[in-house]
Amino acid sequence: MPSPSSAHWLSLVGSIWLQTINGPNADFPVYSSQLKDLKHITQVQLNFLAFASDAGKLFGWFSGVAALHLPLWLVALVGASFGLVGYGVQYLFLDSAALRYWHLFLLTSLAGNGICWINTVCYLLCIRNFGSSRSRVAVSLAASYLGLSAKVYTSLADSIPGHQATSKAKTYLLLNAVVPMLVTVAVAPSLRAVDLTVTGEGQAGASTDAAFLVMFAITLATGACAVVGSIGSSTSGGGLSSREHVVSLAVLLATPVLIPLALRVRESLDRIRETKRENRIYDLGTDDDGVVVDVAATAESKDGDGGVTEKPQEEVDGLRLLRKLDFWLYFFSYMFSGTLGLVFLNNLGQIAESRRLGQTSTLVSLSSSFGFFGRLLPSFLDYYSAKSGYSISRTGSMASLMAPMSGAFLLLLNRSHFILYLSTAVIGTCTGAITSVAVSATSELFGAKNFGVNHNVVVSNIPVGSLCFGYSAAYLYQRGARGGGHHCVGAACYRETFVVWGATCAVGTLLCAVLYARSRREATGTGGG
Repeated sequence: MPSPSSAHWLSLVGSIWLQTINGPNADFPVYSSQLKDLKHITQVQLNFLAFASDAGKLFGWFSGVAALHLPLWLVALVGASFGLVGYGVQYLFLDSAALRYWHLFLLTSLAGNGICWINTVCYLLCIRNFGSSRSRVAVSLAASYLGLSAKVYTSLADSIPGHQATSKAKTYLLLNAVVPMLVTVAVAPSLRAVDLTVTGEGQAGASTDAAFLVMFAITLATGACAVVGSIGSSTSGGGLSSREHVVSLAVLLATPVLIPLALRVRESLDRIRETKRENRIYDLGTDDDGVVVDVAATAESKDGDGGVTEKPQEEVDGLRLLRKLDFWLYFFSYMFSGTLGLVFLNNLGQIAESRRLGQTSTLVSLSSSFGFFGRLLPSFLDYYSAKSGYSISRTGSMASLMAPMSGAFLLLLNRSHFILYLSTAVIGTCTGAITSVAVSATSELFGAKNFGVNHNVVVSNIPVGSLCFGYSAAYLYQRGARGGGHHCVGAACYRETFVVWGATCAVGTLLCAVLYARSRREATGTGGG
């Protein structure tokens, strides 16, 4: 199979930039307490707003259907438009009594649905533009940057002059509305699927490996910058200012575009050399048909996917998906782990407030930065497994990530601030890794042909889990509030919640282990599902 060309890598860079800004809901914990006071709502109502963003995913499969019939750049613009309307209207009328609670709920749901549209575009670009196991590496690379969203938005907000003196909620709502649309418009020309057989351009497999290694180095540097900024923001004095940190992140995020530019220069030089060679052969009166065939055959043989021969995957879609036991094992194991982690992250603002932690944005930035590294981890594993010829099971990876996550929830019973930071880092890392692995797990279990629809059906577990786990946490929190108020203070506010979440995650680990055993049996032909 031909190596990806500059056009393919440019689409990956576009996907990376989109993923970086496609988590505007991740900054909700930073301004949630102010929103609660501003609109005079209870903790239960606030958690329903966090659920509203996830509720948009119930209709995320519309984006998968749209991607089958519309250009991918148009699908991305539709998603950005939903976010512009959803958050933009909230920004314009937040201080007005005319903006009722149910308006907030519907607008947040609309913005949450827009996230699904952009995610679908990014994942489909990686799957279509990178062959076989390379697509898993590309998907994990792009998905890792989604973990940076909260960090990017908090850094942008902190860099705005006088933002502390104005409404924090309005600052974040404005950024959530405008930034995704601006970035989507900027990268729209690169959002197209390019046929590998048309633009292989004769690149050697070694060039593709080098490009991935450079991308890994850039990604690690970006993650390190995010972590340093998160830790530095919790200390007084020294370190980079907010503006300097934003500039540093911007430069690192722009750096990946050098890869498709370098490949484009190489392709141009290769074409010039090929033209000169053909002219020399023509002058000598030699028929070069045989040479061309041999070169193509050699490139085909050298440019495989690390020697991995994948078995044909059964394509599952529609109602057939819902009739498979593997789907339900996958659905609930994801809900009891990755989704549970997202619910925890949505509640970080209230958890920090109940523990009397001063810098809520620092905790959110920390979870975002470690979530980034968690999402990046599967990409490393995919790259080296493809090189070694050994394919790592996605369900097995998910099961191994759930166990430490369960332990981290139980560690939160300790009142120490250090344990809170440590557990947040562990949960952020595992949640990020699980959500990244799940993208490839969907195509591994049910095929890639109907991925756009299938994965959006799978992630419908997120609103279901968000409603169940979020409501129970809000109910227990509200029960602990003194004097019927809206605020609860002390470690007891979330003690029962952490016990329930830890036990639930342990159940998810067991379900995923069963799914792993079943998928291995089916892969070896000793069982059926």
